[in-house]
Amino acid sequence: MKPALEKFETEYAGKITVKRVDVDKNQQLASENNVMGIPTFVIYQDSKEMGRRSGAMPYELFKGWVDSIVK
Repeated sequence: MKPALEKFETEYAGKITVKRVDVDKNQQLASENNVMGIPTFVIYQDSKEMGRRSGAMPYELFKGWVDSIVK
């Protein structure tokens, strides 16, 4: 997913901020956010969770999911 996420960051620069967390180094943060699988994607808007998905997915599916939440 890393190449797809980097492509996504480029396409959505200035609209969406992408943050990556190494759950091995940040186990407490992962636990606090109920991350059970890797990768887990969480969309926040104004500190509120708007959507969550776990597992790798094709780029177009990922982009469509984000677009359905972030308008």
